[in-house]
Amino acid sequence: MNSVKTVDIVLPVYNEEEVLEAFHSSLTAALRPLELACRFNICYVLDRSTDRSIDVLRSIADRDRSVTVVHLSARFGHQMSLVAGLDRSRGDAVIMMDCDLQHPPELIPRLLEEFERGYDIVHAIRRYGSQTGALKRGSSAMFYRLQNALSPIEMQPGAADFRLVSRKVARVFQTSIRERNQFLRGLFQWVGFRSTVVPFVSPPRAGGTTKYDVKRLVKFSVAGILSFSKVPLRVATLLGFFISTLSLGYAFYLFGAFFVVGHTPPGYTSLIVMMSFLGGLQLTVLGVLGEYLGSVFEEVKQRPLYIVDEVVGGEMIVSGA
Repeated sequence: MNSVKTVDIVLPVYNEEEVLEAFHSSLTAALRPLELACRFNICYVLDRSTDRSIDVLRSIADRDRSVTVVHLSARFGHQMSLVAGLDRSRGDAVIMMDCDLQHPPELIPRLLEEFERGYDIVHAIRRYGSQTGALKRGSSAMFYRLQNALSPIEMQPGAADFRLVSRKVARVFQTSIRERNQFLRGLFQWVGFRSTVVPFVSPPRAGGTTKYDVKRLVKFSVAGILSFSKVPLRVATLLGFFISTLSLGYAFYLFGAFFVVGHTPPGYTSLIVMMSFLGGLQLTVLGVLGEYLGSVFEEVKQRPLYIVDEVVGGEMIVSGA
């Protein structure tokens, strides 16, 4: 690298006390060979947790002057934790990654190499190893197929919240992109700029449990669709038109049957089935509209994206929430 650059590393944390010490040791070992070319600031953003993560992070911050701990006042979620760390950054580049050791710190030199080549965004793309089960592979593939089918933003399968962004890109998020339900994987594709990818194999968890259960994965997927896609609204419109056309055709059939056979054929069962179907369809369409309306409702309230309870150690500049 041509000159000393400041690189901020943003690390969202939620109930990770079992792996924090091991992760920090692995991170500092990966950064040590780069310290002549870069000055690193490490920012742990702690979503309000139920374990001893804050105590472990306090201990790390006491030993390492490059570490800042941003403790949020409540659980605002993984995406908002990343935003909170991004808001504090003033470095030449920002690296975002998880601290459960499934985003290997050893990949950081590769990200910085691509940054030096002039890329503003370097996406780390996950490739699952042989130890990953078929269910995990299948659910991940389905997630990206669904997102790409319903959204104009094309995401590569395996895209993760492990990336490097330049100061230019970080500034866009700090000043212009302030929506409440941020789907960062899509937004970092949407903003454009010069980007590239670096693949990595995700190692098994060293401890703790995944925070993305089925419920949270579904919620995350819905947030991504609502953020970028109008397809569900268009599908609801087309379904309504299709059902209306069928109903009109059925009405013509009954009208013709009345004159041909002299009476309307018995159809109580089909009538009940049709009414139930239409009622379910109406509720589905109302549900789709409600999801979009709920997103608008969240935005117009203009509440802060997150609230900081305390900041421990470090030298990173504070930005408003």
